[in-house]
Order: sequence, then structure tokens, then C-alpha cells
Amino acid sequence: MNQFVVSARKYRPATFDTVVGQAQITSTLKNAIRNNHLAQSFLFCGPRGVGKTTCARILAKTINCQFITDANEACNQCESCVSFNNGQSLNIFELDAASNNSVDDIRNLVEQVRFSPASGKYKIYIIDEVHMLSPSAFNAFLKTLEEPPSYAIFILATTEKHKIIPTILSRCQIFDFNRIQVEDIANHLAFVAGKEGVDAETDALHIIAQKADGALRDSLSIFDQIVSFAGNKVSYKDVIDNLNILDYDYYFRVTDNILNGNIPSSLLIFNEILSNGFDGHTFINGLAAHLRDLLVCQDASTIQLLEVNNAIKERYGEQSKKTAVPLLLNLLDICNRCDIDYKASKNQRLHVELALIRMCSAGNSLPGEKKNPELITTVPPVKKEQSAPAGPIVSAPVVNRSTYAPVVETPYPTPVLAQTNPTEEKTVVVIPEAIPEVPAEKTKTEEKVKEAPVVVKGSSAMMGISLSSIGKPKEETKNEFDSAAPKKEPNFNFKIDENEMQTFWDEFAERYNKSGGHQIYTTLIMNKPTLIAENEIELVIHNMAQDLILQEEKPDIMDFLRSKLKNDNILLTTRIVDKSGSKELLYNPKDKYRVMKEQNPSIDELRIRLGLEIDY
Repeated sequence: MNQFVVSARKYRPATFDTVVGQAQITSTLKNAIRNNHLAQSFLFCGPRGVGKTTCARILAKTINCQFITDANEACNQCESCVSFNNGQSLNIFELDAASNNSVDDIRNLVEQVRFSPASGKYKIYIIDEVHMLSPSAFNAFLKTLEEPPSYAIFILATTEKHKIIPTILSRCQIFDFNRIQVEDIANHLAFVAGKEGVDAETDALHIIAQKADGALRDSLSIFDQIVSFAGNKVSYKDVIDNLNILDYDYYFRVTDNILNGNIPSSLLIFNEILSNGFDGHTFINGLAAHLRDLLVCQDASTIQLLEVNNAIKERYGEQSKKTAVPLLLNLLDICNRCDIDYKASKNQRLHVELALIRMCSAGNSLPGEKKNPELITTVPPVKKEQSAPAGPIVSAPVVNRSTYAPVVETPYPTPVLAQTNPTEEKTVVVIPEAIPEVPAEKTKTEEKVKEAPVVVKGSSAMMGISLSSIGKPKEETKNEFDSAAPKKEPNFNFKIDENEMQTFWDEFAERYNKSGGHQIYTTLIMNKPTLIAENEIELVIHNMAQDLILQEEKPDIMDFLRSKLKNDNILLTTRIVDKSGSKELLYNPKDKYRVMKEQNPSIDELRIRLGLEIDY
């Protein structure tokens, strides 16, 4: 019975050309050998399994080869190459710094360096895991590394370059090895499978390559494990079953259900995943990665970031056409919060299920999607001969852009009757059979107001919400309100009255107080605005936290003041001063420029001449 040799050793590269995924490093080393520009100390650093020690051995064998080929590779036939291949070379020494990390071990190495090679040009010392050396050992090695004999070459290898002292780094020529790309690993696995007579599916090799996380040695170890499990025919199903990996199909199915707002199907798929022995945390992280790939597919220039085969890439492209970037960002945020809070949750299954329900609710609000009919109550129209009790005429609402701003009534009322059933306490909305025609001279804004939702006491419309907007994303609903709002006359530039400005400022702040925005209300009330220029209002605040709060609300504040004060050129700026008022904190360019202008007035004159503007 022949002894089994693992693929990582059996197919270890023996020449520079067979090294996988490190072309920039192997090209540099071959050019150095050809031009005789070899440094006397090298440092190879990078993740595990990417070829650091392999390249060190190939370099050591090549520079001692007696008949280097035209391609700057070792001949593998001379005495030096044969002795190296047999592990009997007297000029190449390997030291494991993980187990030989004391100062005495380094002193013994320094003593060996004093003797010239018996045969060949160089004595090469390969020190693996060099970051494990003790500080005393590093210091004992410094002088020899700085001024080695002409025949001595040191090749250091490490996975943690940051642990090596700077004096060692400064004496070495440093090569940073990269993680190997998934495509390169998959191609190498296909080569090994062909050599071993294994029939492996392309999808299966891609999954192994992704699982290896950029390490070729790890991918070969996984390949051997799968071959032991499946035999000489390796399928995609064999790989995902053996490595406990969720199939792509699960994520595509869950995403389709999220986009359709199908909560029951999403929960059933999650139950199936749990029944197959997978962890909820693994599922939510995998779903986040799937959504990230869909986000990448939104732009043709970033599709190359997908590390999947072409068939899966096409499925990603098809599903990405059904999604929008704001929705994907919302779903990713839900997944991220679920991931962060997963371990702290007492009921982890419920935690993931709630995240799925939130995502389905967000996905159900896509433009053009049919809403849940259960959310909309249809009331039959009143016939003309029927007489309904007189009720109050309520005007249609137009909602301000601000989240907390209340409903503003328009001057164009929509005639609607509010009829209350005497046997029940519910309020019924009666939709008239015919609406008076809008004259041709009426503006489009008035036509939109006519179609605005009806406000009835006790209904959700009293809060500025229409039934048709339930479940829609915030940005989409906001755009609907913007389109329904009456347009103001352009180019208003009335002079600002400070008393009116203070009154409207307090009125705007009070709206936040009534709507629950107490933090914003406190900030606006504690800090009164000041008119510092014709159209510029300044607000002095006391810390960065208040400034962050106001930055988000500033557009709504300016829109409100511009509307009330009839001035479209109003600009609101903030200035941060500490509570004592003794020291001004310069947080933005405007404050810094003002201080510079006070110190040197010529700066302002230069700005005016050059036509420059201050970045607020």
C-alpha cells in the first residue's frame, strides 16, 4: 500500500512559474537573479498559505543552481538542485523561530554564518515565523543582519509583520504577499483534480476556493477532505453537505419572498434551514453577504467584485434588477442590527424571525407593488337621492417635509361628508360619487390637492398618513408629500423682521415638542437665532452634539422660515461656543475664516476680488 501524500505537499510549487497568485513577487525575484541585484536579507510577509515559505525555498534553490535556465529558474539537474530536492543540501538551512526563539538559538546561527560554504555560491538561512523571536534574540541578530558576509543571505518569513521590531524591518527587503484570488485557487484545484483523476464540478471547486479565504494550502486540504468523502466524483451538493454551507438557492428564495412581502414563506424557509442543522447566526450573516452581492450588481463596473462562477453571477444580475439601492441599504441595516444583537438575545430564533418580518415589510413597499388589500377599506358611494346628515367639511392635508411637522390645511377644500353610524362608534369615510370638475385655469397643484387623502376625525389621516402610504419607505412617502405640496411663488426676498423670525422659530420648535421630538425642541428653544446679515440667520450652540442634531433638521427649518418669512434666500448657519462663552470653538470653515478676517482684513478683500465662496 502506497503512503498517501497530501495535495498541499504533493503539488507544492517547485519553480517560480508554478507559484499561484503572486506574479508580481516572483517576477521581481527572477529579475533580481537575472540582474545579479540580490539583497542579503529578505522579509516575506502575508496571510497563511499564500506561498511565503515556498517562494523562500525556490529562491534559495535557484540562486545556488549551477546552470540557471534562460527563464531564471533552477535546472533541477545540477548537484546543488538534486541535493536540495532530496533534503540534503548543506548550504540551505531552515530555522523554525516558533520553537527556536531564544537568544542562544540566534547565537548558534550567527556562529554558523562565520563559515563560508563548502560548495556553491551562497549559504541561505530561511527563518520561518520570525515574529516569534524574543526581544533579546532580535537584538542579538541585528548586527549580523546589517553586515552579513558576502556569501550569506537571510530570508525571513512571517504572518505578523507588525510584531517585528523596526530595526529588523529597516535591514530587509520586504515583500508583501496577497491573498490568492478565488478564481486562481479554483483553477489550481481543477489542475490538481485532473492530475488525480477526480471529476469535480466547477461550482464545487468555487465553493472550496471561497471557503479557503485566500489560502491555497487550506483549499488543497479541503479538497482532500471532500475527495475522501465523495470519492472520485465531487459534486456541488457533496461540498455544501460536507462543509456545512448554506446553498445559494436558499438566499435567492428568501430574497424573492422579501421583495414580495411574503412573510409566511420566509419563516418556513428559515425553519427548513434550522431543521437542516444550520445556525441562525450563520444564516443572517450569509443573507447579509447575499444582499451585499446584489448591491454590487447594481453597477456594471462593480460586478467583478463577485467571487462566484458565471452561472451564479447571472442569477445575481437577474435578481438585482428587481431591487433598488435604498431598499438594499435598508435590508442590510436590518441584517447588521440582527447580527450585532444576536448573541445577546435570549430567544435567538425569534430574533432572526423578527428581522425577516421587518425585511418583508420593507420589501413589500416597492414602487409598483400591490399593497395588502386588507389594509384598505372600501366604502360604497352614496347615491344621489340619498340624503346624508350634514357634517363638517374637512380640508385635505398637505404634509410638511419634516418628520415631526403636523398637517397644514390648504385653502382649497375637498367637499367630503363625514357620516357616523348611530349603531357603531366607527367613523366611516363617504366618498362622493362625482367630484366637481376643475376649471382649466386651475393649476396642477390644485388638482393634486383635490386627490389628496381625506382627513376624518379618529382616522390615521389626522396624523398626516394615508392608507396607501402604509409600508412605504420613508424616502418614497416623503417624495409623494413633496409632489402634493403647493408650490410657492419663486424669488421671494422680503426683508426679514427679527420679531417675526423669533415668533416663527418658537412655532416651529413647538411642533417638535407636540410630536415627541423633545431633544430637537430643547435645542431650538435653548438657543435663540440671530440675524447677522440681510438673509443670514446664525444660531449659537454649545457643543458638537447639538450641531449634529441640527445638521439633519436644518433643511426643514430653512424651508419653514423661507415660507413664513417669504424669503427664498434665507441661510441658516451654526456657531459653536462653550457654555461659559469665554472661548469660541472653531468647528467649521466659516468660523475659522471669520477669525482670520478679524486678524487680517485684507483676506476678505482678496476673497471678494477672486470671487471665492466660503464652504459652510
